[in-house]
Amino acid sequence: MAPTAKETEWQPTTAAGVSDGPLCVVRDLEKHYPITRGWLRREVGRVRAVDGVSFALERGETLGLVGESGSGKTTVAHALLGLEEPTAGSVEFDGTLVSELSGDAERSFRRRAQLVVQDPDDALDPRMRVGETVAEPLRIHGIDSRPRREAIVADVLERVGLAADDAARYPHEFSGGEKQRISIARALVTNPDLIVADEPTSALDARVRADVLDLLDRIRREFDVAILFVSHDLGVVERFCDRVAVMYLGEFVERGATEDVLSSPAHPYTRVLRSSVPSLDPTDRTRGRPLTDTVPAPSDPPSGCRFHPRCPAVIPSADLDLPAETWREVAAFRFAVEADELPPGAVGDGSRDGGRNGDDDDAVTPSDVRAAVGLREPLPDADAERAVADAAASLADGDRESAGETLDDAFPTVCEREAPTAVERETGGTVACLRHDPTAAASPVADDESE
Repeated sequence: MAPTAKETEWQPTTAAGVSDGPLCVVRDLEKHYPITRGWLRREVGRVRAVDGVSFALERGETLGLVGESGSGKTTVAHALLGLEEPTAGSVEFDGTLVSELSGDAERSFRRRAQLVVQDPDDALDPRMRVGETVAEPLRIHGIDSRPRREAIVADVLERVGLAADDAARYPHEFSGGEKQRISIARALVTNPDLIVADEPTSALDARVRADVLDLLDRIRREFDVAILFVSHDLGVVERFCDRVAVMYLGEFVERGATEDVLSSPAHPYTRVLRSSVPSLDPTDRTRGRPLTDTVPAPSDPPSGCRFHPRCPAVIPSADLDLPAETWREVAAFRFAVEADELPPGAVGDGSRDGGRNGDDDDAVTPSDVRAAVGLREPLPDADAERAVADAAASLADGDRESAGETLDDAFPTVCEREAPTAVERETGGTVACLRHDPTAAASPVADDESE
């Protein structure tokens, strides 16, 4: 018997058995990966991919997770779907712990929560026709009637902007944007309540990206589907998401309504993301850029605030008497030595003293070092000037270790001693930065100071 129109049309999930609270609740989520060595696989450390994040996702809402590569965004997404088992914390879906699901309840969760990956080729089998690929979740979840599956697939393909006849074609016959539409159709075919979209537009050109975002937004509004949108592109998140959470090295540093956070970012890292534009000058260190480019390893995150070695708003010691701009230059010098990011001409080979190699004219001098790192002029603080001079002399001699120790001792910061806790933003949401902590002896950085 031919399927009816009701059976073939793609429908939103009914509300039966649905709780009144948020669709998803994540509490104190941690995911650590052990680092092992030797035949006995002895644990010698841990990669702290996610380190204590909490959030809720309402029905029909779009939440953006943003941050650089390695910040833990994808790990959070996979933990939400039950693809990664948390080290600590919990994930609830519709009032039930995902870790406790089994049998029919787990199968229902797999149907209601779907993933759209960054590269559609990862989701599409090149040996299967598109119709078979999109219909596979229907078969897995118990729709045995082939005519009904084909009718549903045709309906879904048309809803994502493709033709029903495309079901007979293979993935290689489609463009990148069309493949992503097929990937979205595969995720939608089970009528999900949640879609986790992991960088779904990063590999697409601007026009196709806009089309895919319009498609996702239309689906969200029409069928009240919640979307967790993982991206590094603030422009895409600003256009598409209701709320945003900014991640850095496994932690949330700022959260709130997308318009509030991105139009008036409170955390220095969010400001850096907003201001990150290509520069033709590799030595350019404008205030909107991080002090160093190297993201620390999540296996060995910095103490205190994890962003402090790169933070253009890092807090100086209370007894340091330097103008704000000079302090930023000194801090950049200190952390560039620590991260081994010194510019060319800032490190000698130890041949400048005594002429042992007969090349004194070409040897790096302390003045060369200071010029290379942008500290040509003497500092107004005598103790700070002495430390910079000693560090420059050590670098001219090729002794990075001594230079680093000198700078570490002379220019400490509260940001490396104390981990910030999340406090309320003035416009709503939260920010984890000591400059916004009322108990810290520092004030927020104004827009004209940080960019």
